[in-house]
Amino acid sequence: MKVVIIGAGGHGQVVADILFHMWAKGRDLELMGFLDDDSSLAGKEFLGLKVLGNVDKLDDIGHEAVIVAIGDNRTRLEMTERLKDEQLITAIHPSAVLAPDVSIKAGAMVCAGAVVNPGTTVGRGAIVNTGATVDHHNAIGEFSHVAPGVNLGGEVHVGEGALVGLGASIVPRLSLGDWCVVGAGAVVTRDVPANETWVGVPARKIS
Repeated sequence: MKVVIIGAGGHGQVVADILFHMWAKGRDLELMGFLDDDSSLAGKEFLGLKVLGNVDKLDDIGHEAVIVAIGDNRTRLEMTERLKDEQLITAIHPSAVLAPDVSIKAGAMVCAGAVVNPGTTVGRGAIVNTGATVDHHNAIGEFSHVAPGVNLGGEVHVGEGALVGLGASIVPRLSLGDWCVVGAGAVVTRDVPANETWVGVPARKIS
C-alpha cells in the first residue's frame, strides 16, 4: 500500500518511524514521502523520506492511503476533514501492547511502548503517545491526544480533541470533556468539563 504522510514536523517523523517498523514486521507499506503546508520544509528529508510539497500536491502523487500525522488536535481534525475522501490508515508501533478486543479507528496512532488494555476504543485520528498506559474500558475520543507517559485508570472517557499532557494521571471512572486540556504531570481526581484547562496535584481549573 502506497502511503503519504501528511505533516513533516516532529509528530509526523514519529509516525514515519512507526510505519517503517510496521513495514519491517511485514506490513505491506510503501512510504511515498511527506506533504506539509509549511513551505519552508519543501525538499527537506527526514528519515530518508522527502517533503514533496504542500498538501495540494497530493493528487499528483501516486498513493492509496494517507495518515494525518499532525500533533495539534484541531489542525489534525481540520486536515482530516479536508481529506475526507482519502483512505486513512492507522499507525501502531509493533512494541505497543494491545488487548485483543481493543478497537482502533481509522487514522489513529499508537506509539512505541504504549499499553492499551481490554475493552478500550481509540477514536478516529486520536494519538496514544509513547509509553502511555490506558487501562481497561477506556474511550479515547476522536482527535484527542494522550501524551507520552500518561496513565489513564480504568473506565476513563477522554472527549473529542482533549489533550492529556505529558505524564498526567487520571484516576478511574472519570470523564475529560471535549477539547479540554490537562497539564503535564497533573493528577486528575474529578471530571474535567469541556473546553477547560486543569493543572496541578490534585488538578484544578485555571481557565
